[in-house]
Amino acid sequence: MPIGKMLMAAGAFLFVVGLLFTLGARLGLGQLPGDIATRRGNTSFYFPVVTSIVLSIVLTIVLNLVMRFWR
Repeated sequence: MPIGKMLMAAGAFLFVVGLLFTLGARLGLGQLPGDIATRRGNTSFYFPVVTSIVLSIVLTIVLNLVMRFWR
């Protein structure tokens, strides 16, 4: 039975991640000022610097709140 619970947890996690990607695209994440995007010929390079910083701050706050209430 533990494998079934792990699979359900993994499915729920993937659902939440997909939902966050969908909502993030609508909120403009990935296109913030400061994100690096370069195109030269047939090659393109994209590095979301500011988006990574914003997501890091938000996840840090959320996880700290979750851990505080979990104890």
